[in-house]
Amino acid sequence: MKKLKITALLAVLAFSPFYANVFPVDSAPVVKLLADAIKWKSESIDVGNIPQGKAKLIRFEFTNTSSKPVVIENVAPSCGCTTADYTKTPILPGKKGFVEASYNAANPGAFMKTVNVTTSDSKTPKTLSFKGVVVS
Repeated sequence: MKKLKITALLAVLAFSPFYANVFPVDSAPVVKLLADAIKWKSESIDVGNIPQGKAKLIRFEFTNTSSKPVVIENVAPSCGCTTADYTKTPILPGKKGFVEASYNAANPGAFMKTVNVTTSDSKTPKTLSFKGVVVS
C-alpha cells in the first residue's frame, strides 16, 4: 500500500509541469485593462498660492476611453475641509466628465489633499490630489 501511494504521488508530480502549460495565459495585467477605461487630464494639481478665507475650486477632467458608459459611484474627499462635486450622469464612450473639489482655505500654510473616486468600471478607488499654499 505504501508503494502505491509513493508511486501515485510521483506520477502526479511528474505530470504537473506538463499540465501547467496546457492553457495559454494572457500576459496583459488586469490592472492595466481597468486603468485604461478612464483617461485623466491630470491626477495631481498644484494650485499655487491661494488667499486665506476663500474657497478654491479644483477641477479634475477625464475622458471615457472604454467602449461602455462609466458612472461615478462615489467621490470621497480626505477631510472635512474639502467638498466634492462630479458628473452624475453616465459618461458615454469618448465623452468627458469631471470631479471638482472645493477646498476651504481657512488655515495658512502648505497643504496637500486627496479625493478618492470610485467608478462603475473599477471598484478600486482612483486617488486624485491637489496641493498649494494658503497665504494670509
